[in-house]
Amino acid sequence: MDLKFSDAEPFAEERDAIDRRLGGPGEGGWHGGERDELDHRRAHSGHAARAQRHLVMEALHAVNDRVGWISPGALNYIGKRLSVSAADVYSVATFYGLFSTNPRPKRVVHVCTDIACMARGSKELCASLEKKLGPASAMTGWKHSPCLGVCERAPAALAVEAGDPPHEHLIGPATMDEVVLALNDGPEALAAEAPPIMAVPQAGQDGLMLLKRIGKVDPESIDDYLATDGYAGLRRAFEMEPAQVITEVKDSRLMGRGGAAFPAGIKWESTAKQPATPRYLVCNADESEPGTFKDRSILEGDPFALIESMTIAGYAIGAERGYIYLRGEYPRAYRMLSNAIEKARERGFLGENIQGKGWSFELEIRRGAGAYICGEETAIFNSIEGYRGEPRTKPPFPFEAGLFGKPTVVNNVETLCNVPLIMQLGGAEYAKIGTEGSTGPKLFCVSGNLVRPGVYEVPFGATLGDILELAGGVPQGRKLQAVLLGGAAGVFVRADELDIPLTFEGVRAAKATLGSGVVLAFDDTVDLSGILLRIASFFRDESCGQCVPCRVGTVRQEEALLRIMHNGHDAKAKGNDIHILRDVGLVMKDASICGLGQAAWNAVESAIDRLGVLEESKSR
Repeated sequence: MDLKFSDAEPFAEERDAIDRRLGGPGEGGWHGGERDELDHRRAHSGHAARAQRHLVMEALHAVNDRVGWISPGALNYIGKRLSVSAADVYSVATFYGLFSTNPRPKRVVHVCTDIACMARGSKELCASLEKKLGPASAMTGWKHSPCLGVCERAPAALAVEAGDPPHEHLIGPATMDEVVLALNDGPEALAAEAPPIMAVPQAGQDGLMLLKRIGKVDPESIDDYLATDGYAGLRRAFEMEPAQVITEVKDSRLMGRGGAAFPAGIKWESTAKQPATPRYLVCNADESEPGTFKDRSILEGDPFALIESMTIAGYAIGAERGYIYLRGEYPRAYRMLSNAIEKARERGFLGENIQGKGWSFELEIRRGAGAYICGEETAIFNSIEGYRGEPRTKPPFPFEAGLFGKPTVVNNVETLCNVPLIMQLGGAEYAKIGTEGSTGPKLFCVSGNLVRPGVYEVPFGATLGDILELAGGVPQGRKLQAVLLGGAAGVFVRADELDIPLTFEGVRAAKATLGSGVVLAFDDTVDLSGILLRIASFFRDESCGQCVPCRVGTVRQEEALLRIMHNGHDAKAKGNDIHILRDVGLVMKDASICGLGQAAWNAVESAIDRLGVLEESKSR
């Protein structure tokens, strides 16, 4: 008879991994009597049970890191340890793309097949791997992956070997030989990862603000950070009252850099005024928008900047704990941030009574596990709390009831890293950088068919053409076909629209969006209809399925695109499908719970209306 799910026992190494991560008496193990007590608490669940649920993701990571997959026994044991049903733990585990609840090899290579990598040879790489290893599957050890955030070195891959500790390695540009080597000998056999400076072509240039330390300092050395104006912003903040810090941020007119462009100072002030405590600060470091990698360059090359920035923000809003929600595909960023938190705590920049100010603040990293939707601010809350990463309906808004139901500020990495600069310059002086409606420096993730892809920093006001020129333009002999602004949720613009000012007001006037700062260029070698289909399949895969407009609409959008591309010579059928695309797109935009569904139609709509891409579809 088959083993019942509830009776399954974990493997010894799974039990050990869970006990180490969750802690417990002695060296972390839990004795039978203590497990009986947990069962009792589960049967009489109350606050104690709820208080442990936020460790579900940590426990799942512990097993997945150690073994490479999560067995029914491990799910059952996690449930017992945390007073959560095994079925509930299973529902969380199966939500995330990096977790597996089916057996798979300890060595796995995730090969990116998303839009930036498509433009630079991922299709050919996958074809070579299929010929060498067989189709992508658990049996062959390699699989297709959405964007890995290494777009400047496309095509990219993530090699993972489970163990104690696990070995993880971002490869880019990836070759067939490297993927095979990682599978045969493990990621540690690969050459060292490219240094962070490789993502920043401007590194070392005068005048940089957000990227000024990249390549100039050792990202693991707090002394290097202190020697280059590190913590000058925090010292200046500590000379003020928290409300004055917020006033400076409001005076700077800093707008959020994650895509929503909400004024950071208003968000902070609204949270600080809430009477409920504790208050929380969450850094959204889950940049999963295809084509986006600017936050990774900071996390890997200047991690102390984020720690300082969050400390200032925590002081301003009256929070004593912050969380960095880091995408699971960034292993080096995880190591760098962990080291930075430890070093900052050792030097008195985190923990109790920071720098003698009488105020305490702690930071904790929580890793995502391959779910684009967790870039949505309320989905982050659910993920940290140990639930499926599904967005919440609003209101209430995060400043009213966010993480653990308490007032919460959520900012992304780039937004926060502007804060020390504001503290040093003063809000009014900072506001002189850029334009009236878009202040400060801005990072752009420039990738695709360009000579020098990478992260570029410019003051707001530079044009799209300026950015492409900085990146060297398209290769000699090639012609620019189109540019995708804002990532998969963004808008295509034509090659004759390069005079668009890259400001919030400039792109609005051009009926485009800055989104997460993606500038993805396609030359005339790229099949744009294939890019559209990949965007549609991305949103279909990444929809959390919670609301009908998005769950059904993303599927219908992909189906209509497939029909158009396979029956391109039938004008009447194509017209009907374009009509369906418009109807479905409008429903998703108007009725979806969150930004994923609301933006899933943007790129397709712009490709139809601005580029006329589907008019030239050919039968395939």
